Amino acid sequence: MVDLKIKAVFFDFMGTCLDCHSGVIQVLPQSITKLALEWRHDYFNANAARLAANEPPKNIDITLRNTLDALLKRYPEYEPFDESSKQHHPAAAGHGTTRLQLDLCQSSGLRFNMLFSSELLGVYKPAPESYRRTLELINVEPQESVMVAAHAYDFRGAKAAGMKTVYIHRWSDGIREDMQVVERENDYFLEDMTGLVELVRHL
Repeated sequence: MVDLKIKAVFFDFMGTCLDCHSGVIQVLPQSITKLALEWRHDYFNANAARLAANEPPKNIDITLRNTLDALLKRYPEYEPFDESSKQHHPAAAGHGTTRLQLDLCQSSGLRFNMLFSSELLGVYKPAPESYRRTLELINVEPQESVMVAAHAYDFRGAKAAGMKTVYIHRWSDGIREDMQVVERENDYFLEDMTGLVELVRHL
């Protein structure tokens, strides 16, 4: 067995793993694609200014929006635009460590866009703060999210945080719960995950 000296490989994400410039010009209105590179450098300058001022990191979406607005003011011939998109972000939110979640994803073949462990969040479910913190980190409102769980305590905590809930009935969980009560408490009650994807698409 090879004893690897390198145990983890970290990548700069957006600028290295992705072609940011090509991605930006694909979504910007054609009238302002010429400003994409200048916008990118304005963003980096804004970050550098915050670092030099010893200010804490700022939400990247806010910085990008502010630098774009400032850029368009310098070029009044370009019209402001309203950008909007809606997509689902599957995320795992559970107890345990982030390392454990990574190992479980690798061994099971499950893929999530995000992994939120109690270790990472610093709070256990079903404390409503646990759910609120995950929503804050991905900039999603409670009413725009849904918690899928086979534990009654889980959906009750999510409900307290304002999230929609889908209960997955498993014979091994909730054995002390009245399933009729559980069904009434949840937005949706499923016997398995077969129809989950279609359900979420229509929420």
